[in-house]
Amino acid sequence: MDSIVRRSAMPVPVDTLWAWHTRPGALERLLPPWDGARVVSRTGGIANGTRVTLSVPFGPARLGWVSEHRDVNPPHGFVDTQISGPFAHWVHHHDMRADGPAASILEDRVEFAGPAGPIGRAIARRAVASRLAPLFRYRHETLAADLAAHARVADRPRLTVGITGASGLVGTALTHFLTSGGHRVIRFVRSRPGSDHSRDTPDSVTWDPQNGFPAPDRVPALDAVVHLAGAGVADRRWTPQRMALIRDSRVQGTGTLARALAALPNPPRTLLCASAIGFYGFDGRTPVDETAPMGGGFLAAVCGKWEAAAEPARAAGLRVAHLRLGLVLTPAGGMLKPLYAVFRAGAGGVIASGTQGMSWVGLDDVVGAFHHALFDDTLRGPINVTAPEPASNAVFTAALGRAAHRPTLLPVPAAALRLLLGRQMADETALASGWITPARLEAAGYPFRHRRLDDALAHYLP
Repeated sequence: MDSIVRRSAMPVPVDTLWAWHTRPGALERLLPPWDGARVVSRTGGIANGTRVTLSVPFGPARLGWVSEHRDVNPPHGFVDTQISGPFAHWVHHHDMRADGPAASILEDRVEFAGPAGPIGRAIARRAVASRLAPLFRYRHETLAADLAAHARVADRPRLTVGITGASGLVGTALTHFLTSGGHRVIRFVRSRPGSDHSRDTPDSVTWDPQNGFPAPDRVPALDAVVHLAGAGVADRRWTPQRMALIRDSRVQGTGTLARALAALPNPPRTLLCASAIGFYGFDGRTPVDETAPMGGGFLAAVCGKWEAAAEPARAAGLRVAHLRLGLVLTPAGGMLKPLYAVFRAGAGGVIASGTQGMSWVGLDDVVGAFHHALFDDTLRGPINVTAPEPASNAVFTAALGRAAHRPTLLPVPAAALRLLLGRQMADETALASGWITPARLEAAGYPFRHRRLDDALAHYLP
């Protein structure tokens, strides 16, 4: 029998550590973004006999993996035992113990045996060790940071937060972060043409980005709303029709939501709207903060109208903040997912001159910034959500090459990108330059998880 162990200090009492594990979203928060595993179903909370089914990648295919909770002993831990899956034996012990009145120790210990006798066990030993070591490192780092973030507002009431775009990259991560912290999330689900509130559930409400809520009286009391919905900017080549969709999905949707929230009998106190650092234009050469004016270009114009569309909510007395997101780093999506694949293939290199600024931010700091803004009533208006240390494309390329353990020898000429994407899209996305600093977040005391690029890549990549 083989085993692997990871033990870490956690910044909360053992009761709090246990409670976090029992909440919706906890398991999802612990799944590494590079791994591709996803939760398919669960039969209940953490209790003897309840089960979790995962879908896990296995080469080009996916396997179902069913585990059962056993030996549940609050608040000291539980055991997950494989019921069906790829191993002959798999038992995962989650052990928790107090480390004084305000801290605890978490130990993950997995005992396993591969299938098919000695050869299978030898293969499994190498494969599991190479996979579980970075997995547990990611899990423990993420959990400790999440617990610390929730502990900073432990004396504040838990919130009910509505989220548009809850199934997107940021929305999914934010939803799981909030629910695992004890908050309630209400997903705003787009209604189909001609539908009423038939898709409403206790944790979701239908809405129409053109017309608002089909049944406003069915909207539960909300403390805040996070507005993330909008068509992807870099998903497809910019045709006139695509550009109109990018603009209208943000401007019309935000205006509709702002008016609908303002008209509720009991509107929320806070509206946090996603925006983007594209507000500052695409040819920045010097650092700028939130005091900088709007730049030029299509995306800057979209961002300006996007933010202005929230005016009905401001006029109704809601605290409105526009979180201008930088280049979000996670191998689960966004620009890093395809880039990492290219670099792992040994085909990565500097884009154009390499001097253009890349104002990046880790996904967990995006989540953290929204969480901080939910509780900090001084934050309103524009808020840059970027790491404090932006990097040139050449520096970013070198860092990603180190993280991927590959050389970065193949430069990408600007002309090639303009031919592939079209000049306007290439200049405002892949070739854009911005040195954006998060002055207001830093002044508000937000503690960045990853200030340095190397540290972020080391966390998000195996």
